[in-house]
Amino acid sequence: MIRNWLLALLVLSCVPAVGGVRVVVPTHDVARGAVISDADITYAIVPTTVMSGIVTSASEVVGQETRRTLHAGEALRLQDLRHQVLVTRGSTVTMSFEAPGIVLTSSGRAMSEGGLGDTVTIQNPASYRQITGVVIGPGQVRAEAGASRLASIDP
Repeated sequence: MIRNWLLALLVLSCVPAVGGVRVVVPTHDVARGAVISDADITYAIVPTTVMSGIVTSASEVVGQETRRTLHAGEALRLQDLRHQVLVTRGSTVTMSFEAPGIVLTSSGRAMSEGGLGDTVTIQNPASYRQITGVVIGPGQVRAEAGASRLASIDP
């Protein structure tokens, strides 16, 4: 409690601590599920060593979605954030598979959620087979290469 108060005081006063470490902190409380912008964060100097998983660069968090409510002045941890969810569980997505000279697309149902670059599981509604793919955009997944994956995409 006192440490959080001290962090908030350092953020508001912008007085660097001697021998401290610069970490990223929210400027105000940020709700769970919100997407972090430059206006939501600032730097604070903490008079300790940085623990594993503490964010030290704003570029690591801008555009990320919060997993929990973040409180002003608390050091951000990587596990508090995730890629913005572009594919939600149960939603219909467009699966694509590309190989030299061929492009296949099909619809499927997302069995898991994920953000840009995350691997998700998709169920083919015709065959009920599940495949994995990488999220490439909102509601869009690229199926991973392989003959078994190609068979799973075909209706």
